[in-house]
Amino acid sequence: MTTVPAVPRRTAGAALDGPAGPTLRHERTYAEAGHRILAGCDEVGRGALAGPVTVGMVAVDIAAVKPLKGVKDSKLLAPADRVALVPKIQAWAAASGVGHATAAEIDRLGLTGALRLAGTRAWAQVCADLTPDVVLLDGNYNWLSPAQASLFDDLDAAVAGDGPAEAGVGRGTITHPIPAAPALPCEAPVHTRIKADLSCLSVAAASVLAKVARDSLMLEYAREYPQFGWDENKGYATDAHRAALQADGPSPLHRLSWRLGGTPRPAAAAEPDDEYGVDELQPGGMIEL
Repeated sequence: MTTVPAVPRRTAGAALDGPAGPTLRHERTYAEAGHRILAGCDEVGRGALAGPVTVGMVAVDIAAVKPLKGVKDSKLLAPADRVALVPKIQAWAAASGVGHATAAEIDRLGLTGALRLAGTRAWAQVCADLTPDVVLLDGNYNWLSPAQASLFDDLDAAVAGDGPAEAGVGRGTITHPIPAAPALPCEAPVHTRIKADLSCLSVAAASVLAKVARDSLMLEYAREYPQFGWDENKGYATDAHRAALQADGPSPLHRLSWRLGGTPRPAAAAEPDDEYGVDELQPGGMIEL
């Protein structure tokens, strides 16, 4: 059996996609290893101070799928263009899904555990239609595969008990909760690829679905908590967002285990950014809008 070629190391800033944007070139190499259905996967919201972390997943039939025009990493597209692409991506994909993990779940599970929870919710949606043979995950760290049995005790409790809509003790009432969603552990092999959202069409498409879904939630939340400017910053650490935190304190949708700026930090802490090696708990860390 032919093995999937390793991803060559590139210098910082090197382009990973051609003039036309991401392609299916890398996805098609998995057919050589006997795979047929590949799920591209990406997350958004990792570095935000408020709101969920969201994972998008897009499954494609490697041999049959044709390129979809206009798709790029979600951060390179205008908001209106991202929204317009969603129905096209959903029609193009063999299956797709989006999963969220709330701020309360991030506080309880840590960032990696919350990413896994959101990913397993997206995976469950995909598997309702078909089961991919392999997953292509953006980044250099596999946070999607089951880590240990005890972790899924927490994940099962989140689904069966308090669920993603649960605000957490002392967090108050959320008018627009995230609907409860089942989680399903991803048992398929997971391959990571740095900046796959720039070079791989399935992953770029997943990033668009995740970004649009999370932005939509943050716009709803902004109506309930207008002082934080979430309609503009989507929960990330802008100066205006930090100033509002200092003035008003955190909302029920803030990640209380993170250093929010001007607010006390509980003992529990979110985990460092596994992909980039940046401590997101520190002011001035990576911001993605």
